[in-house]
Amino acid sequence: MLAGTAAERVLDRFLRSRPDLAAAGRQAVAEAIFGVGLWRRRLRFHAGEDAPPLLLLADALSLPGPVFLRVNRSRASRDALASRLLAEGIETRPTRLAPDGLEVLSPRPHLLALPAFREGLLEVQDEGSQLLGEALGALPGETVLDLCAGAGGKTLQLAAAVGPGGRVHACDPDEARLDRLRTRAARAGAAVTIHGPGPPPDLLAGRVLVDAPCSELGALRRGPDLRFRIDPASFTALPALQLGILERAAAHVRPGGRLVYATCTLRREENEGVALAFEERRADFTRSGSFLRLWPHRHGTDGFFAAAWTRRA
Repeated sequence: MLAGTAAERVLDRFLRSRPDLAAAGRQAVAEAIFGVGLWRRRLRFHAGEDAPPLLLLADALSLPGPVFLRVNRSRASRDALASRLLAEGIETRPTRLAPDGLEVLSPRPHLLALPAFREGLLEVQDEGSQLLGEALGALPGETVLDLCAGAGGKTLQLAAAVGPGGRVHACDPDEARLDRLRTRAARAGAAVTIHGPGPPPDLLAGRVLVDAPCSELGALRRGPDLRFRIDPASFTALPALQLGILERAAAHVRPGGRLVYATCTLRREENEGVALAFEERRADFTRSGSFLRLWPHRHGTDGFFAAAWTRRA
């Protein structure tokens, strides 16, 4: 219809293809289609181009994000923890995509005061972030390197995945964040070796994660004032920085191992652009599947990107 097809024709074709649609649903579709028809010019004006779906993304980034929890699978099951939280007055439901996630449905509780949190049974972690951890595919007993660990949300997730027989190595240039990771790891009973800014030169791991520093545009709904503090001029240097970190990470992937590059931004320059540049330089890495894209208006998560490669043996 945005391309010029008459609204009546679009509506008729759609309704003929959906004879199972109830009366209320047919009415809702009709109103939506005619609403777009009436406001087409305004939608295009606000979008700034011939792409009104951008408005859906902008709207999703302007709403408070849901509270997601990740169950520490080494200490509790998702069903058992959900039942315990419900008994404590906090209603949750399983996340649609992440296997260890719970979405909090109750009014935002003070999670840090919960006994389950103090016992290391759960962490606050966006569902999309959990999916990035899952993309690494860490298995029990493996050695994993988290090169940009930060405060360690995904680090602890990886530690739960490899179990007591595995080992997670964590690095980050921000010592204050690593201090928080030490505290969180102790609470969760996670086996994490913290190295500081970088790993030992001879460290090889079967799984390496690069959750790279980025413009963080995918997480705007987590910080209501972030959009007003961002300086777009600072974006220019990011792709080169990200590619450099990714190339350093590649040196620590053992033959046959897996490398994952991830960001929480929406910019192609920092996502597909960096991934494709890496592939041009490193013929010894083969991409595993398609790029992963998570969108707030489609998946209900923060905005994330991930690419994965396997190092040839």
